[in-house]
Amino acid sequence: MKIFLLACFLFVAPFWVSAQMDEREKALSEWIDQHNAEAIDLLKTIINTNSGTMNFEGVKQVAETLMPEFEALGMEVKFTDGAAFNRAGHLVAKIEGGKGPKVLMIGHLDTVFEPDSPFQSWEQVDENTIKGPGIADMKGGDIIILQALKALHAQGLLKDMNIWVVMTGDEEMSGRPLSLSKAALVEAAKWADIALGFENGDGNPATVNVARRSSTAWKLEVTGNPSHSSQVFKPEVGAGAVFEASRILYQFYTELAGEKFLTFNPGNILGGTQLNYNDAETTGTVFGKTNVVAERVVVNGDIRCLTDDQLQNAKMTMQRIVTDSLPGTQAILTFEEGYPPFAPTDGNYVLMNAFSQVSTDLGFGEVKPVDPADAGAADISFTSQYIEMGIDGMGMSGSDDHTINETGKISALPMQAKRTAVLLYRMLKGSLAITD
Repeated sequence: MKIFLLACFLFVAPFWVSAQMDEREKALSEWIDQHNAEAIDLLKTIINTNSGTMNFEGVKQVAETLMPEFEALGMEVKFTDGAAFNRAGHLVAKIEGGKGPKVLMIGHLDTVFEPDSPFQSWEQVDENTIKGPGIADMKGGDIIILQALKALHAQGLLKDMNIWVVMTGDEEMSGRPLSLSKAALVEAAKWADIALGFENGDGNPATVNVARRSSTAWKLEVTGNPSHSSQVFKPEVGAGAVFEASRILYQFYTELAGEKFLTFNPGNILGGTQLNYNDAETTGTVFGKTNVVAERVVVNGDIRCLTDDQLQNAKMTMQRIVTDSLPGTQAILTFEEGYPPFAPTDGNYVLMNAFSQVSTDLGFGEVKPVDPADAGAADISFTSQYIEMGIDGMGMSGSDDHTINETGKISALPMQAKRTAVLLYRMLKGSLAITD
């Protein structure tokens, strides 16, 4: 079993706290400034390449644009096929055999903007702002990963490091089963000691995510006895499916709504005498009359939690509520596989503090944690049970993700690349104690 000697990391941390920028770190920063125009050109190229999750050729094209860049750094690069989980696939680049800790850097190639979206191209808003599909979520983060590694390579440091980069092709709409679609990410996480995620986070470069909540879909199916409405509540008819669904949802609310970091949301509901629901498209049709007791109700929702214990306890409570049926009704509650929680750990905070010190030494100021209540699920969640420490939200700052107004801050590109490169260098220089 892999053991990370956290105490050793804590021992090394004071060295970081008192650190000033050494000549190597200054050189990393200068290289990134000198090559920032090239990074922006590359970012523009991949922004202008549509890579909506279901545009498999577009996702592959973005990967094909980036793969030679990693190969030029001496990294082993491949594109894993996603046919088994109905997605394009993933880009994986790695360099191993060095003396530093094993670090996983996480990005993704896809966006929410499919080819039929009106939002397709790079647009300069002002001297520091770009509009573009996926610029903040998260093509900017992909370029930050690349720039940091290029800077380290230019200083002759990358060859001595242990780095895996995984850029998934289905972060915005995961393929199924997750055991296949996230296999490359999990394989890398099992290898790694540390995970760094390059999502946009909350859009504020003064924060990172030390935690992300889970995301799991649930489905409630309720049946009752159809009858003339004049017979409702009689023993042979009962309450009907709509009353039972209403009871269940209200009891979910009364028993669980006050719990910190727990949210559960019924996103759609259909109820009546005849009902057809399309799970793939989350749409349906329903027929019912005011003088007929409803026979069926279907409710679809999600649940988000900060820890696995919280998730399991919430599921148990919801199942208990469902089984306490009104007369003449029955209900089934099912949960789909989903994103696990990326729970806050001491190691995550240690890593955040190290990153904050790097940021301060570079002149960018202190870094604080994002409130988990403001953090959605992300690919780093699949690493949580394997790594010793991780942070997310190291990507290109921006706003209005997932909308046609999505923007990114040009100044964030070199800033985040510098912070990442120096953090990785200090990990290498510190020779953190790890055993297998």
